[in-house]
Amino acid sequence: MDIEKIVSALKNVTDPLTGVDLIASKKVYNINVDGDHVVFDLIVNDLEPIMKGELNMRTIEEIQKVYPNANVNVNMITKEVLNAQKAKAQAAGDNEQEKKEEYKTFVQPLLDLSGNPLPQVKNIIAIASGKGGVGKSTVAVNLALALKELGYKVGLLDGDMYGPSIPTMLKLQGQRPDLKKVYGVDKLLPIEAYGIYAMSIGFFVNPEQAIVLRGPKLDGVMKQFVKDVVWPDLDYMIIDLPPGTGDVQLSLVQLLSVTGAIMVTTPQQVALDDAVKAMHMFMLNNVDVPILGVVENMSWFSCDEVPDKKFYIFGHGGGKVLAQKGNTDLLGQIPIIESIRKAGDNGLPGVLSEGPIRDYYLDLAANVDKQTQIRNEIAQPTKIVDRTS
Repeated sequence: MDIEKIVSALKNVTDPLTGVDLIASKKVYNINVDGDHVVFDLIVNDLEPIMKGELNMRTIEEIQKVYPNANVNVNMITKEVLNAQKAKAQAAGDNEQEKKEEYKTFVQPLLDLSGNPLPQVKNIIAIASGKGGVGKSTVAVNLALALKELGYKVGLLDGDMYGPSIPTMLKLQGQRPDLKKVYGVDKLLPIEAYGIYAMSIGFFVNPEQAIVLRGPKLDGVMKQFVKDVVWPDLDYMIIDLPPGTGDVQLSLVQLLSVTGAIMVTTPQQVALDDAVKAMHMFMLNNVDVPILGVVENMSWFSCDEVPDKKFYIFGHGGGKVLAQKGNTDLLGQIPIIESIRKAGDNGLPGVLSEGPIRDYYLDLAANVDKQTQIRNEIAQPTKIVDRTS
């Protein structure tokens, strides 16, 4: 029996928690084939006994569709048990299994025990600002699409509950997410636009409707957008946060392992002052989310009559100062261009159209990708903040 065919069969089995397949959810480990016998470990943290039984039957059924005579043995264990087994094997010097090429996708030295609800998402990037009106959502949308242009699979989560602008900027006004039954439970499907997957509270309310939410309800919406949405296998999830340091930011770091934060500011001092406060929230000891860099928006203005002259109408150098205060990099400077505003209003983001603005965002995406890779090479995944601390 071919292990790759068994893997393909297991991709037809849905993980009850994430709504995507078992392989994308990183729930399958240590596949072993010996004659007609197939044995593998299946991570089943937080599943009820009835669900475990159904999951066991479905995995066997899918494998036996490919190999009718297969004798399948599913070891249903927790992450903690699997880690203990691996630690014991490593202490005994038993690394032969990990050396085998066919196991490389399914054997890892240690599993993430943080309770990450989105194991199928490789990188989660928070887009934050100290105050409103600095173009944070515009940066978030264009960055997400620029990363997609670079060949990545990207999701966009609109965390700005009070002022959701993602539906307008992606021309999705009036659309509603579809539902998918996962073991009898309704889950939401993100809406696809321009090749990325989006979710926003704006899909559930009328544009004129005032959104009045307080702490517990905000937390509930964030939980729903993380745990009750079937997010596909993604390289990047971009999260557009509301300005400041409120409940949504706290809910985010208590729900997800955030790869890093990007601060958006305009050059003037008043925006810089607020951005420093927002940045320091991510740098708190009990939060400790890496700052990937700073984006300076509305950096300068150039008019058609004098295209080579830059007018610094909001001042100059604020983004660089913020980057220095955070011991991070200035990832990009985006000028004031009328086409950016028109593109956002018309639902066709600037990075998708030909012109100079496209290059600014593609360069930004390349810098974000570079800093993300560096961050992942030199540091462990961010720990989810303990709600009791």
